[in-house]
Amino acid sequence: MAARKKPNSFFSFLKGLIVIAVAVVLAGYFAIDRYLDELPPIPKLDTYKRTVVTQVFSSDGRLIKTFQAYKYEHASFDEIPKYLKDAIISTEDKNFYTHKGYDIWGIARSIIVNTLNKRASQGASTITQQLARVLFLSNEKTFDRKIKELQLAARIEKTIPKDKILEMYLNNVYLGAGSYGVGAAASTYFNKKLSQLTLAECALIAGLPQAPSAYNPYKYLAKAEKRRNKVLKRMYIMNTITKKEYEAALKEKTVLKRSDAVSIANIAPYFIDYVLKELEDLGYKEEDITQGGYKITTTLDYDAQIAANEAIRKNLAAWKLTKPKQNAALFSFSPINGAIYAYVGGKDYSYSQYDRVTQAVRPPGSSFKPFVYAAAIESGMKPTDMVEDSPVTIGNWSPHNYGSRYRGVMPLYKALAISSNVVAVKLIQQVGIDAVIDMAKSLGITTKLKKDYTISLGSNGVRLYDMAIAYGTFANGGYRVYPYSVEKLETERGQVKYLAKHTRIEKVLDENTAGIMTAMLKKVITAGTGKGADIGKPMGGKTGTTNDNKDAWFIGFTPDIVTGVFIGNDDNRSIGLTGGSAPARIWKDMMTVATKRFGSTEFNYPEIDLNVNYQTNANEEESQEDAEQEGDLEQNNVTNAERINSQSQQAYVPPQSFKSIPVQLNIQLSDKIMNSKKKPEQEVKIPPIQLQEQR
Repeated sequence: MAARKKPNSFFSFLKGLIVIAVAVVLAGYFAIDRYLDELPPIPKLDTYKRTVVTQVFSSDGRLIKTFQAYKYEHASFDEIPKYLKDAIISTEDKNFYTHKGYDIWGIARSIIVNTLNKRASQGASTITQQLARVLFLSNEKTFDRKIKELQLAARIEKTIPKDKILEMYLNNVYLGAGSYGVGAAASTYFNKKLSQLTLAECALIAGLPQAPSAYNPYKYLAKAEKRRNKVLKRMYIMNTITKKEYEAALKEKTVLKRSDAVSIANIAPYFIDYVLKELEDLGYKEEDITQGGYKITTTLDYDAQIAANEAIRKNLAAWKLTKPKQNAALFSFSPINGAIYAYVGGKDYSYSQYDRVTQAVRPPGSSFKPFVYAAAIESGMKPTDMVEDSPVTIGNWSPHNYGSRYRGVMPLYKALAISSNVVAVKLIQQVGIDAVIDMAKSLGITTKLKKDYTISLGSNGVRLYDMAIAYGTFANGGYRVYPYSVEKLETERGQVKYLAKHTRIEKVLDENTAGIMTAMLKKVITAGTGKGADIGKPMGGKTGTTNDNKDAWFIGFTPDIVTGVFIGNDDNRSIGLTGGSAPARIWKDMMTVATKRFGSTEFNYPEIDLNVNYQTNANEEESQEDAEQEGDLEQNNVTNAERINSQSQQAYVPPQSFKSIPVQLNIQLSDKIMNSKKKPEQEVKIPPIQLQEQR
């Protein structure tokens, strides 16, 4: 007779443990469910409407924006299209009509998934819970708030019917662009009544509650349509639309309204968008902020912002640039601590929310040349070294100066002041393309730069935001300072949730080089192409104009403020301006106001003597009008150039040895400043370059 096998005691123990765990979970579920079921209803809920009072202030405490329902249109349940109701339910809460206002299992599932992913990748809030949060709670992500949210959701379900809950949600949910509720969203985005919306338009609106900022169709149309298509797919899977309806809606082109004045009572709408993005990076979603009842103190200089708005309006009108696509942008910040003082992403936010400060990538023309000169100074050249302003050929490319005017031998600083094209090309040929690219990147340029000699004339696209940061390194002794916009975030009860710390600052440029570049860029203002920007205070800057006058720039700085100005057509057609004209005037008008509180501060560098005796050319004597254009127009320098077949070196006399100039800098910086210069990227040997024509 075979021996009887003993049971495995471990597996018996494990089985018993599982049974106990399941029993505990079920007991907990039923206990929570019973507790929530016994909560009392909320009196007068059907008439309740929350007042949103989040406010944004300038650095001196003046109100610049109030997040309130300045776009709110109530709609009854019957007025809301079935497509839109189905789209919201399919996307936000497929079990809306069957649950009690909460989904305990869904919450447990999301906790497990989020724990495993180590981030909030899955939510579990029902439509009722979202309504509870919108009407009664803050958006803080705390366990306590989640418990309150469950309690309120249960009470809401006991107070009003499902259709009323859905109606209240659809009338109060934030849908971006200052719009609360689906009626406001239909008007804001499509200029339609709810009854006129198509299936595709309903799906686009239904995709917004998850992240109104990220899916804003005015800024990110491709992302908004991708989200819309996901909503449509959910509707098709849940059989609320047919396959034919689904396929037709996928093909529908989104046509947005372009005349909604969404910037009402907002002097800096593009800046507010930047503030929301900065807070999002800190963990606060747009809906958290707009519905949270916060007080936000920013870095904005109220008077400087007003001056920037007026300077752009006045000067564009003076140059008869009144068409919607004839646009301008301005960005201003402190090179000491990174505080943003003024921010204009375009002349009309109601027409276009596209931000030309951080999003537009346009060729900078001659305003890129200081990076070439900085690389030359770093290599050992001096500002008084003599260079020859004469024709140059690299391979089959022969760039030329504006008007084909050449002045012969002159000091380096003079070549920059008059914006000589051929000298800039000779310098990049001397120091190498990689050295110039490394310099530009270390100073703050983040766009990809082609390994092409034409970048010395500003043929490669850059952002205004990056250009201002890069010029700031000349003003402050070689430190790359990262801009910021939010000083403090407080709850409606005064609890400080966020307080700005030291901004990120990196040592990227030798102080000697920064001092020399500042001295040279001061000459651009006093004796070169930047005369139109002179505010009668210590300042440096550079003009920039691209092929066929498509882009016009002026980037300038004082010891306290760096400001960049860009003017160009959104469709890339000729704007008909040079950097020394309207951009310089806008800069001057704005900076005259912005620098008042700083007085006439001098750069904290020792005086650098740029006087040098040399034989002048008769053609060098020119009127101020010529100086504003000279060398600043690179027209035909790139577009008519033949392809470069080799990197043959133009005959060039090596510079004399460089004598270091002691420079002292006295500014307050973070303890985390890098003490050593940022190491440049390793130079890469490249084959012969083919010149890409600038379009």
